[in-house]
Amino acid sequence: MPVVLTGGAIYPHNVPLLTLDGQAVNLSDLKGKVVFVNLWASWCPPCRAEMPGIEALYKKVDHSKVAFVMLSLDEDAAKAQKFVKAKGYTFPVYLRTADLPAPFDSNSIPSTVILGPDGQVAARHDGMANYGTPEFKAGLEQLAAATSR
Repeated sequence: MPVVLTGGAIYPHNVPLLTLDGQAVNLSDLKGKVVFVNLWASWCPPCRAEMPGIEALYKKVDHSKVAFVMLSLDEDAAKAQKFVKAKGYTFPVYLRTADLPAPFDSNSIPSTVILGPDGQVAARHDGMANYGTPEFKAGLEQLAAATSR
């Protein structure tokens, strides 16, 4: 069933996920927020290398306006959980429960998709990046502000 936003717009992403502790959630639950979706795996060196910047960004943004979906592609959830715990990361980590729809399906990781509050893709980057910069944080905040007017 599609999720309808205020004003009648339909949120385009019905993506069922699981938290690391097994709770069912859906990407559509984050409607109205800018969503930073990062596909990664514990065995992926570039994924691991970009995570300190993502954690720094996560700690600095307004979570009432910007949500994070760190989507582990590990086949074994325990490996993802062990990695995140060992590094002390506090961002939310999720597991997929089915094949990912476009625009999240990617042949390379890490891969990041930024969704506007309406669920539309605002940006996409395949490969490693430094997300912990003041400029990137400002871009997320501008996206959140522009769509909340």
